[in-house]
Amino acid sequence: MITVTEASATAGALKRLSDEGVSIWLDDLSRDRITSGNLAELVRTRHVVGVTTNPSIFQAAIGSGEGYEEQLADLAVRGVTVDEAVRMMTTADVRAAADILRPVYDATGGRDGRVSIEVDPRLAHRTAATVAEARQLAWLVDRPNVMIKIPATKAGLPAITEVIGAGISVNVTLIFSLERYREVMDAYQAGLEQARAAGIDLAGIHSVASFFVSRVDSEIDKRLTVLGTKEALALKGRAALANARLAYAAYEEVFSSDRWTVLAGSRANKQRPLWASTGVKDPAYKDTLYVEDLVAPGTVNTMPEATLNATADHGNIHGDTVSGGYAQARADLAAVERLGISYDEVVRQLEDEGVAKFEVAWQELLDAVTKSLTGKGVDGE
Repeated sequence: MITVTEASATAGALKRLSDEGVSIWLDDLSRDRITSGNLAELVRTRHVVGVTTNPSIFQAAIGSGEGYEEQLADLAVRGVTVDEAVRMMTTADVRAAADILRPVYDATGGRDGRVSIEVDPRLAHRTAATVAEARQLAWLVDRPNVMIKIPATKAGLPAITEVIGAGISVNVTLIFSLERYREVMDAYQAGLEQARAAGIDLAGIHSVASFFVSRVDSEIDKRLTVLGTKEALALKGRAALANARLAYAAYEEVFSSDRWTVLAGSRANKQRPLWASTGVKDPAYKDTLYVEDLVAPGTVNTMPEATLNATADHGNIHGDTVSGGYAQARADLAAVERLGISYDEVVRQLEDEGVAKFEVAWQELLDAVTKSLTGKGVDGE
């Protein structure tokens, strides 16, 4: 637990990050984090203004059973299905977290104070089912500061448009490629246009686009290491930052277009880039790499707690580290391509793996809850 003294001594870098226009969100949630007061404390002392969740986070939290015993017992007595039990527990956590962050939501006019919950990852390639699940989750959580996470698969794109068009705020997740990111921004604007046509106030709709970072380095670095040449090894640790910086360049371009100007005139909010997967995977890299080198106004950085604490402890925040680096970013990705590493192949693989990993985590969560329900003498099928 963080003491007030520790907070005042270590929060300088986090404050500087916030002052640069980066919203700090926590990439984690659990029942214990809520009931212990830890989440409220992070909001108070660590400049945390939002929370993201995903199937892996819930699998780790609920799979342990800690803090969920009473609710599991009630669900078992009711004889609910495993899918319903999982949704009751996850939405309860998101609802409670949204209540904790409500003052931030109110103070920022809905920009921050957000808590994200993801549609069932097994629906990632089914548009209509994703839309139905998004509506259901928004209804279950029943908080204005919830964001529904929809993966940026091909089937997810029209779902994003339809859900935004219904006036529901969306966190678009699992974005790896620059081409797909542009499609996401197009889907968001199409949704706003639908909402406007339906008479919905655009000012109440918010969205972020979760652009994944560290996984890009993990995959490309692996391929560079196999090549093993001096040129290849010199490019390690550069592709992910280059990719993210070019995403920000695309964001600046799209949200200064004539199409956007019309929507902005109807009080629409920009869909902010959110840097996801910001925990460093390679111990050779500084543990704050994907925070310090991705500082840009109007962005969100969602961090696992270890990265949040590392930034507070020894982060070096020194202004915008994105906007001036577009030429170098293009050069870095071009250099990787010249070595025979296909950008398109890598980002396609990462999207497929990302969906698959969340499906596995969700199934593991269902299996753990099944055991809990059946262990209490109730059929969990």
